[in-house]
Amino acid sequence: MNKLEARYERQLDMLKHVGVIADYRFECIKLRLGPNWLTGYTPDFLVILPDGLIEVHEVKGFWEDDARVKIKTAAGLFPFRFIAVTEKKGGGWAREVFYPEV
Repeated sequence: MNKLEARYERQLDMLKHVGVIADYRFECIKLRLGPNWLTGYTPDFLVILPDGLIEVHEVKGFWEDDARVKIKTAAGLFPFRFIAVTEKKGGGWAREVFYPEV
């Protein structure tokens, strides 16, 4: 876990403490994006909401094209809400939600 992910983990701990989320896990799953596991994606955090829904949170300092392609592909293949999280200057977190393309 890098320093940025550790800061976001503290945010998740706070959200869990106040009941906004039920739980979370760091890098606990690998999603197969192509045949034979040749292209995989290990999200940073799997976040479980109080109603049981699952979100995938990807923490980035900045986005590179290949990372954006992977999260968009995963959003189209799996039944999770995919959220990209970046740290805002001055504090807080910006979120970008990825939806399957219809």
